Amino acid sequence: MSSEAFVTALVLAAGGSRRLGEPKQLLPLGDSTVLGTVLDVVRTCSLDQRLCVIGGAAGRVRGAVDLTGFDVVENPSFGEGCSSSIAAALRAVDVRAQTLVLILGDQPGLSPASVAALVTGRGEAPIAACRYEDGRGHPLAFDRSLFGELASMHGDKAVWKLMDRHASRVVEVPLAGLIPRDVDTREDYDRLLAERSRPSSSPTTRGGSRMPGSDAVGPPRSDAGRA
Repeated sequence: MSSEAFVTALVLAAGGSRRLGEPKQLLPLGDSTVLGTVLDVVRTCSLDQRLCVIGGAAGRVRGAVDLTGFDVVENPSFGEGCSSSIAAALRAVDVRAQTLVLILGDQPGLSPASVAALVTGRGEAPIAACRYEDGRGHPLAFDRSLFGELASMHGDKAVWKLMDRHASRVVEVPLAGLIPRDVDTREDYDRLLAERSRPSSSPTTRGGSRMPGSDAVGPPRSDAGRA
């Protein structure tokens, strides 16, 4: 990564998968798993630090998913919502970091191009969000000046509430395609597999939106993507 700005990516993968009934992180996907696929994508991105926060089924995740290249943070309070995972991980963020990119661990349609566009598109804005053809979604990027607020959040959908408070300071980075599908339920997973089995399928097919670390429903459909 360029020395101009230190960028940390945080993969949120602490969800308890309550609606699915089994660890979504470990669901098979191609030659990997749902979480493993996301981590493989993040490894190809130009970043200075890679963090992954786990919680639900943490022992099984460590045993089954290749976490090489990531600083792993365990959040024993993952049941309190995604905000607790972000707070736990912020303690491990490098002091040089100027940008924190939040990435969903159950959104395997993520692309390196989206991450690069988000980081570049943020410019000097405190917050950047991806604007897909069907709404606002992850990943999201935050300037260091907001790390304190991120660390003090509580409950579900907290990131979106923070963004609402700073609405005039959010820049939207336009991206082609739909919000990548995330996996909350067995139906979501089945649809993901079906999409990937079709030669013409696109990895940017939209799914539901909720933040790993809580199985809470995300913001209104016009701003799909969760936090």
